[in-house]
Amino acid sequence: MRNVSPVLMVVAVLLALWYLAVPVMNIKETVTQLERGGAQVVPASAQERRGAGHFGLVAKNTFAIPATFVQDRPRLPAPHQVGAELWDGVVGKKITSKRSLVYHGSITLSATLLGFAIGAGLGILLAVGIVHSRVMDKSVMPWAIVSQTIPIIALAPMIVVVLYSAGLQGLFPKAVISAYLSFFPVVVGMVKGLRSPDAAQLDLLKTYNASTAQGFWKLRLPASMPYLFASLKIAIAAAMVGAIVGELPVQGGGLGNRMLTGSYYGQTIQIWSALFAAAILAASLVALISVIQRGTLKRMGLS
Repeated sequence: MRNVSPVLMVVAVLLALWYLAVPVMNIKETVTQLERGGAQVVPASAQERRGAGHFGLVAKNTFAIPATFVQDRPRLPAPHQVGAELWDGVVGKKITSKRSLVYHGSITLSATLLGFAIGAGLGILLAVGIVHSRVMDKSVMPWAIVSQTIPIIALAPMIVVVLYSAGLQGLFPKAVISAYLSFFPVVVGMVKGLRSPDAAQLDLLKTYNASTAQGFWKLRLPASMPYLFASLKIAIAAAMVGAIVGELPVQGGGLGNRMLTGSYYGQTIQIWSALFAAAILAASLVALISVIQRGTLKRMGLS
């Protein structure tokens, strides 16, 4: 409970701030709708309301505050609206329905896992090469760092278009974007882990006349496991971001496409529910890696 209580306290504070922000963000649209329905609002002129501050409108039209929490297309949806939409999208719709968050989440999850597998595998291979080859350390590592300076929102459409022209579409382009974002944390973490053994340990292996391969399997790899799993947690979250960004230029479904569709039609509640679904999915993947980490380190005697 001592570990859970601070988390619950932070969540409660965030929810309270969210609820307090809803009337401020939605007051102008709410007052306009109430005026059209015959209510007396202050100021009465639409032109004056456009120039008025949000806090001032809330103070002068306190009767309108409850209506700010039930807007169909609010500027900022209330937490209970997002929760209801999330519940309806997960439980209230058939899994095969294109309005189901489970349907869109499965598409995003597939691209995320494939991209994560490609990115993590590539990152581990590059890290091993960088640690054991001075040439790769001086040539590959700088390029890996530079690659992360390119904005993914600009690179994603280019990747999709190029791969589409090569006859590759559907899941693979999104997985490539996920791999692009996820390989770098694995490279950095794995390089740090493989180099973590100190000079005394390395000298001891030389005393036993151990080969480079034996030194890798017996010392460097076990020592790198905590670093690897820490980087994998970052990589899986980055892979999720890559998959969502990769879904924006295409119409094949996914949580990213659901957010984009919601923005087209002003469905902010739909956008927020898809956003929370993505966050829950990413948190679940990170938790899964944590479980694997505990089991792996325990079996290796490192926990």
